Amino acid sequence: MDALLNAVDWAEIGLASWDTLLMLGGSLLFTVVLGLPLGVALFLFDRGQLLAAPRVYGLLSLVVNVLRSLPFVILLIVLIPFTLLVAGTSLGVAGAIPPLVVGATPFLARLVEGALRGVDRGIVEAGLAMGASTRQIVWQALLPEARPALWSAVTVTSITLVGYTAMSGVIGGGGLGDLAIRFGYQRFQTEVMVVTVVLLLLLVQLLQMLGDWLVRRCTHR
Repeated sequence: MDALLNAVDWAEIGLASWDTLLMLGGSLLFTVVLGLPLGVALFLFDRGQLLAAPRVYGLLSLVVNVLRSLPFVILLIVLIPFTLLVAGTSLGVAGAIPPLVVGATPFLARLVEGALRGVDRGIVEAGLAMGASTRQIVWQALLPEARPALWSAVTVTSITLVGYTAMSGVIGGGGLGDLAIRFGYQRFQTEVMVVTVVLLLLLVQLLQMLGDWLVRRCTHR
């Protein structure tokens, strides 16, 4: 065990871990900023909802389904020109965040849509009966009532993003995934592969614990 641990470049591991956290934090922030309103729009434009517009819903749903159906590794490659345009590079943390956001936003949007569908229809009807606007119903009724489910959706998305950050190493995205590919796979350094896998597992566990705590806190209010 000591020989295994001594063979690992811990400075490199630390830098890769920090890059993974940067990619996760940056991409999750933009994913929530884009995915939450997209999910709300999907809910509102569906048939029988407040802003029912089947054609608009169909268009948004098509875009979301297309992006969700593409394997993330392929999406990474397809989006290289877009990444270069937005970030100026397709490598490192900056080059990984745009495809991470594009890949995770439709995923979160569907979860948000599902969370809003789970809200009791009577709450919306009560708001309409009191003369509330659509904006007021969304901000003061739907989102507060769906808060536990929304936190759960963000948690699931963050864990999905951890897997995406690892896959981004295929195109030199940096982080633990890149380290595992360059050293663990290409140079056959098993100890590096083991350490990166353990760190990714720990990160997922921490995210799940934090998400569960937030859900419980919202539920018990």
